[in-house]
Amino acid sequence: MDIQSKARIWLERASEDPDLRAELTALDPERDREELEDRFYRDLEFGTGGLRGVIGAGTNRMNIYTVRHATQGLADWLLASGLPRAVAIAHDSRRKGELFAREAARVLAVNGIRALLYPRLEPTPALSWAVRNLGCGAGICVTASHNPAKYNGYKVYGPDGCQITPEAASQVLKAIEKTDIFDGVRLADFDAALAEGLIEYIPDGCLDGFVDAVLALRPGNDVSKLRLVYTPLNGTGLECVTKLLTRMGVSDVTVVPQQAAPDGDFPTCPYPNPEIREAMERGLQLCESVHPDLMLGTDPDCDRMGAAVPDGAGGYRLITGNEMGILLFDYLCRTRLERGTMPERPVAVTTVVSTDMADPIAQVYGVELRRTLTGFKYIGEQIGLLEAEGHPERFIFGFEESYGYLSGSHVRDKDGVNAVMLACECAAFYRDRGMTLLDALRGLYETYGWYRNSLRSFAFEGQAGMAAMAALMARLWEAPPRELAGRAVLSVRDYLQDDTGLLPADVLELRLERDAKLILRPSGTEPKLKLYFSVRENTETASLSALSQLEQSGAALVTNSRPHA
Repeated sequence: MDIQSKARIWLERASEDPDLRAELTALDPERDREELEDRFYRDLEFGTGGLRGVIGAGTNRMNIYTVRHATQGLADWLLASGLPRAVAIAHDSRRKGELFAREAARVLAVNGIRALLYPRLEPTPALSWAVRNLGCGAGICVTASHNPAKYNGYKVYGPDGCQITPEAASQVLKAIEKTDIFDGVRLADFDAALAEGLIEYIPDGCLDGFVDAVLALRPGNDVSKLRLVYTPLNGTGLECVTKLLTRMGVSDVTVVPQQAAPDGDFPTCPYPNPEIREAMERGLQLCESVHPDLMLGTDPDCDRMGAAVPDGAGGYRLITGNEMGILLFDYLCRTRLERGTMPERPVAVTTVVSTDMADPIAQVYGVELRRTLTGFKYIGEQIGLLEAEGHPERFIFGFEESYGYLSGSHVRDKDGVNAVMLACECAAFYRDRGMTLLDALRGLYETYGWYRNSLRSFAFEGQAGMAAMAALMARLWEAPPRELAGRAVLSVRDYLQDDTGLLPADVLELRLERDAKLILRPSGTEPKLKLYFSVRENTETASLSALSQLEQSGAALVTNSRPHA
C-alpha cells in the first residue's frame, strides 16, 4: 500500500484522538510529501527496548493506535507463554504518558489479562520492582527515558523484571505483524474493567516496598551532615528520591524549583539527559549559592543519575558515568570489606564499552568482573543467572558508562533511586575524611592510572548512509588500520563473528598499544555510528592529550566513509 493510501486510511479511522486528526488534516500530499513519508514508510520498530518514537499520527509514530497494536501483540504472546496473566504498568511525565498507559490496560483487560497500574507517574525501576513483587508475567513502562520532549516510548519487561529478551521480542513482533492496527485490536471500557478487577491500581505499599528494598542496600555511613542539591529534571524521581533521602537522614536538600514538578515539555532542558551540561545547568547555578557537597540529577524516568561535585576552585565539576561507576565500585568494595559484608566470590558486572579502569579495581578487591553487551538488561541477566545458581548475594554492583548503576538484586534494571542512595553515602564517607568526591577520584587515578573515556556519534542518514556504515564496519574487520593516533593496532575483535560468549552484536573493538582502545557500535534505533574511545596514561595531562589524538584519528576513519563527507 502506498503512503497516500495509508494516510487516507488513518485520516478516516484515527478519529479517537483529535490531535492526530488535526495533524493529518494539516498535511498537504504534495507540499508535505517528505513528512508523510516519514510518518508512514514503516511501522514503528518493536525490539528488546519495545517502542520509541516521536509522538504523532502515523505508523512510524507513538500514538494510541501504535500502543494498542503493540499491546495486543504482547497480550497474544503472554497468553501463549504460560506466564502469569498479569502485567504491571507505569508511566513517566511525558506527554500522553498516562493516556498510553490506560490504553494498554484496556487492551490487556479485554484479553482477560489483569492490568496493574501505578496510580500516578513512577520511576522505571519501580516498575521492574512491581513486576516481580506482584508476580506478573510482564511489565510495561511508558517512557522515552532521556530523549527530547517530542518523544515517548513503550518498554516491555519480562517476569524477571528485565527488559524482554531478543527471543521474546521477536515473538511479540510476530504477533503484532499478524494483527491489523485498527480492526485487530479490541478494547475494554476502562471503568467497567476497573469495577470487574481486570484493571487495578497498584497500592502504595508496593512503592514503599521498593524504597525499603533500596534502603536495605545501604552500606550504612552517616549522611546527616550532607548538603545536597537535587533535580528530577521534571520527571518521576521526586517522590521516591525525597522519601529515600528523608529516611536516610539527609535533611539539607535543595530541589531545583524550575525542574521539580513533572512536565513533559521539559521547559528548562529540551534534552533532559543528565549526561549533558545543559540539563544540569539550573542545578549548577543553584550550587553557586547553596554550596552543596553534591549535586544530583535523575532523568525523566529516574533510571539514570548524573552528578556534580566541588572542583576545589569555587565551582562544580560534572562527573562522567564511568567516573561515578568507578567511585561507587571502589567505595562499595572498600566498605563491605571493612564491615565484613562482602560475600564469598563477589561479582560485579559492566559493559564492553565501559571503562577498563574497573578491571584493576576488581582485581585488588578480589571481585570477579563480568562484561556484557551494551544495555542494562544484560547486566540484569547476569543477576538472574546468579539467582538461578542460588547465590544472588554474590552480585554486588553493576554499572554502564551511560550513567546507569545498581547495587542489589531488588530490580533487574538500572536504578536512579539506588544510585542517589549510593552517591550520598559515598560523598558522606569522603566528607568525613575531609575529602570531596573529586579528591577521591583523583586518588583512584593516581593509584590505577589516568583512564580517560569519551563517546562520539556520527550520523549516517538515509539508505545510502546505512549502507556506508555497514560497509565501513565490514572493511575495518577485513582490513583494520595498522595504527591510530601513533599507536599500533594490536588486535581486532568483531562481536558479530568472534566467539565472545556473548550474543552476536554489531560491535567492533580495536585494541591499541599502551592501553588504548576504540570501539565502534552502530545504534540499534538510529542511523548513527557510536565511537567509544579509551586511553590510560600516567598523568592527567598526558591522558587528555592522548584521548584528543585518538578522537581525531577515529573521526577521520568515519568521516571519510560517510556519503558526501
